[in-house]
Amino acid sequence: HLCATSHVDWCTEVFEPNDADRFSSHAPFHFDLSITDLYVPLKHGATVVLINADQGKEPVGLAALIADRRLTVWYSTPTVLSVLAQFGKADRHDYSALRCVNFAGEVFPIKHLGAVKTLLPHARFFNLYGPTETNVCTWHPIPDRVEDDRVDPYPIGKTCSHFLSRVVAEDGSDVARGTEGELLMHGAGMLQGYYNNAARTAEAFLLDADGRRWYRTGDLVVEGADGVYTFVGRRDRCVKRRGYRIELGEVEAGLYRHESVKEAAVVALKDAEGAVRIKAYLALSGEQRVSEIAMRAFCAKVLPGYMMPDVMGFLDVLPKTSTGKIDYQYLMRTS
Repeated sequence: HLCATSHVDWCTEVFEPNDADRFSSHAPFHFDLSITDLYVPLKHGATVVLINADQGKEPVGLAALIADRRLTVWYSTPTVLSVLAQFGKADRHDYSALRCVNFAGEVFPIKHLGAVKTLLPHARFFNLYGPTETNVCTWHPIPDRVEDDRVDPYPIGKTCSHFLSRVVAEDGSDVARGTEGELLMHGAGMLQGYYNNAARTAEAFLLDADGRRWYRTGDLVVEGADGVYTFVGRRDRCVKRRGYRIELGEVEAGLYRHESVKEAAVVALKDAEGAVRIKAYLALSGEQRVSEIAMRAFCAKVLPGYMMPDVMGFLDVLPKTSTGKIDYQYLMRTS
């Protein structure tokens, strides 16, 4: 159980929980966020407020519950927080008890993060990063104020104290600081392997000359001079088109800059000839529908031509997985 207990100890070190805290338990129990929700308060004699699945999907009721139950620590995906800010009527409530807001699992679009911080001015915000196989392995405190002119998401931050990290090229060699590469992790919070799947376990690790196993996160990052990692994208979400390498997350970031875009998801498809086509799914806010022509004109201003989506689909809300993330697999299957 070292993976879990080392994470709980790290949370103790960073967030300084105490027996007066009231933690939300919002994540499904099969989601690694629940380790924080349940076992950190258990260690410190704090209160756990269980939030059932129906409550978690209803933003107005959820916004009221956070205030009424005087929660002090909240942890969820950015999608949940974004929905609260847009549809929860949160400005009607007093959130002065909330001291810590953690988010993880996906990139937090900067305009939605700014809106949430405005609604919850008393809380400190932390971006927690890590695949399920490591739980949280890097972290980054968010400034008290999101800059008005900021368009890029905040970094995923520095390595947690119970991990070591490195960034490597495709051949497994270390890259120079400032160069893009895959993030690898080693430490107490790392999985031992995949149950009954030796082949997948072998693929997941890089063995160095000293016999140390490094977990391959599959995420591309750049390390800054201060040791802070910036997330570039998933290795499996990078595509080649017309000779250019495209990170689909960068296309999504451009789409989020439109004031009417409340959710965006971009997938890559191949036609019968094997050519890559990019499809963007959008959920828009406001009563006035934005036409595809207008959206394309906007994309031409914020994205280079080779990153322009070939097709756009408009939905009332994007599909979600059981853990509250956008369901890209469903979008791929139905495209």
